[in-house]
Amino acid sequence: MKAVLMDRYGPPDVLRVTDVPDPTPGPKDVLVAVKASSINPIDYKIRAGGQRGLIRYTLPWIPGLDLSGVVVATGDAVTRFSVGDEVYGSPAHNRPGCHAELIAVSERELARKPRNITHVEAATLPLVGQTAWMCLMPWLQQKTAQKVFIQAGAGGVGTFAIQLARHHGAHVATTCSPSNNQLVSSLGAAEVIDYKTQRFEDVLRDQDIVLDALGGDARRKAMGVLRRGGRLASIVTGLPGYTERFGPNLAVLAVLASLARMKLRAALAGVQAAAVIRKPDGALLEKITPLVEQGAIRPVVDAVYPLADIAEAHRHVERGHTRGKVAIAVA
Repeated sequence: MKAVLMDRYGPPDVLRVTDVPDPTPGPKDVLVAVKASSINPIDYKIRAGGQRGLIRYTLPWIPGLDLSGVVVATGDAVTRFSVGDEVYGSPAHNRPGCHAELIAVSERELARKPRNITHVEAATLPLVGQTAWMCLMPWLQQKTAQKVFIQAGAGGVGTFAIQLARHHGAHVATTCSPSNNQLVSSLGAAEVIDYKTQRFEDVLRDQDIVLDALGGDARRKAMGVLRRGGRLASIVTGLPGYTERFGPNLAVLAVLASLARMKLRAALAGVQAAAVIRKPDGALLEKITPLVEQGAIRPVVDAVYPLADIAEAHRHVERGHTRGKVAIAVA
């Protein structure tokens, strides 16, 4: 099969498309013919080596953490899927491989693809959808009419999170550049803050939930816009920056220290704060699928690249300012 291989850590040019042996599914695995995949910021951070303190691969390795495709074979112990099923999902970080024509995935990490969208659109949803869901849903379900602040609303997690929060009756505030104002408003943001000319900490007060997608000083300021007892969910650990400064092993200790400081600062401010690491969970995707089919959540696709242009697709995402997600057409 054709697949993207990463022989070493480094810039996008370390990615190459080549022929590799087809994967063999285990007893509880599903073999999927990949129709499309997508790129998340975590993908270029892994490629550059910024995550290697926590995610260690035996190179060469096939990257990619989102997929949509068709089941072509199943392991002997698989019970949820059959050959011909259209599925989507995001495998665990220690078992990627979505930038390839075939992938063996645990059946627990897959769900049936929403029927009303294409494979390209479906491939943009799993990782960001699981991340947004874990950040917001435990608290959105507690009561209605909550105020939610989502940083970087035009990004992959942001575009999904805005729609999810709005669907559950929240008043959504977000930050973006002026060029993305119309996009985030169309997704359900009621309050749009231009981060180039406004400081969100001067505009917002008494938020119930904050989804922190920036970390650092922005995270500290975001705690200040929460009501007492409010909740901050952070999806940024700062690991790549610490890796560059201290090396991969000490970087993990630096992250732990940073998160401890975040918890202490939150406690002193009378709010809750937690780092959210998404869980690859097909059962969670099964909750997302009907929302997509009902039109409550729609994919936002910035660009689509062929598998052969994987390096340029990484450059696109790494430059920042992506509107939604960048997809890879595999077949």
